[in-house]
Amino acid sequence: MKLFRLTTLLTIFCLAALILGPAHAARAAESSQLETILKRGTVKVGFDTFKPWAMKDKKGDYIGFEIDVAKKLAEDMGVKVEFVPTKWSGIIPALLTGKFDIIIGGMSVTPKRNLKVNFSLPYEFSGMSIVASKSMAGERSTLEDFNTPGTKIAVRLGTTAAEAAKNFLPKAEKLYFDEESQTIQELLNNRVHAVVASNPLPFNLANEYADQLYLPLKEDFTKEPISFAVRKGDLDYLNWLNNWVRVNMSKGWLQNRYHYWFFTNEWENQIQ
Repeated sequence: MKLFRLTTLLTIFCLAALILGPAHAARAAESSQLETILKRGTVKVGFDTFKPWAMKDKKGDYIGFEIDVAKKLAEDMGVKVEFVPTKWSGIIPALLTGKFDIIIGGMSVTPKRNLKVNFSLPYEFSGMSIVASKSMAGERSTLEDFNTPGTKIAVRLGTTAAEAAKNFLPKAEKLYFDEESQTIQELLNNRVHAVVASNPLPFNLANEYADQLYLPLKEDFTKEPISFAVRKGDLDYLNWLNNWVRVNMSKGWLQNRYHYWFFTNEWENQIQ
């Protein structure tokens, strides 16, 4: 009887090993990108320059809200940070091909982007606004005023500003540019009526060029969640990022840095 029981147990064990073994081995072989980062000792961060999210200071170093976030993230991981500047239009393909470990670049969550990447919990929210040329736009003060044939709107290619302009200003002519600086130059040179961009850029431009530009709208016309973007299927990595957001939001660290970069000009002397 004992021999029978022992044989039965061995049979069950062997069957379980056959069934569960491959799955267990496969899971073991799949290492989280978080483990890769920790072993490497460096987290590679993809981003593009958007003032004041990320920009170069007078020494040529990167500064800005997202730069602070990336440095804090690396510090809490116990690793160094390597910044990988990448054109916005190609930043998701670059993430997917492994050029870097994460996008920390003021990226808004959209269903289309979410088909390609996983997003963390939002660590900030951004809204779209309009900054207009006084000489070109006159006294226009509503979205409807800019949604007319013959109105030219400059936006950055591949951004949610481009989507917002398409959806909210379908009748206006949209001009797309790779760089934010190009949209600003078009506006200052009176080649477009307005620029659509996420605040605080419109707000800062209207203050900096008060004799040429103004803010037609009193409030942002969208509100968009900003999140980390990582490659799909890495639950450990995403779990760590989500909890990083929760902890640094609860401590007020994220709000503190956002206020510094978006509602003060204490950093302006670092770039001028």
